[in-house]
Amino acid sequence: MAMPVPDYYSYSPAAGEGGGTEFSTEHEGRITGVRVYEYPYNGYYNWYSNYYMNGLQVQYDGNWTELVCMNGYGNLKTMTLFDNEYFVQVSGKYYSGYVSELMFVTNEGRSFKVGQPTGLSFNFYPTHDGSELRFLSGRHNGFALTSIGAHWAVFNNDFPE
Repeated sequence: MAMPVPDYYSYSPAAGEGGGTEFSTEHEGRITGVRVYEYPYNGYYNWYSNYYMNGLQVQYDGNWTELVCMNGYGNLKTMTLFDNEYFVQVSGKYYSGYVSELMFVTNEGRSFKVGQPTGLSFNFYPTHDGSELRFLSGRHNGFALTSIGAHWAVFNNDFPE
């Protein structure tokens, strides 16, 4: 009798207030990069300054997904992964209805941070050893990301998705 394949999927529930349209970057293949547009926002009478993530793309096997949210307005920040490198942590902050900071950490110890450390913190990581970030999901309101969640699984080239 064949043994069932263990379920190595886990989900880090979305952080943020979550208004607007749902998004998912789910795609076949392995994540090989991430691209984030950050929008510098000056508050009421410049009493505070903050950044919001108003565009997000994920690269799978060298191909970028469709842009989530705005049409690439703001400061573009990109991280491309090396061979056999993958994301093992996504953290950040959300403030006043928007994701204000994102940080991605790889299995090689490299990190990629965008935005400003303002607001409530979140920290996503897989629950199974050997798992990696497979895709992001959440909501946006057409201006910026209002929530973000992370989906984790063991990547295996031998099995179709």
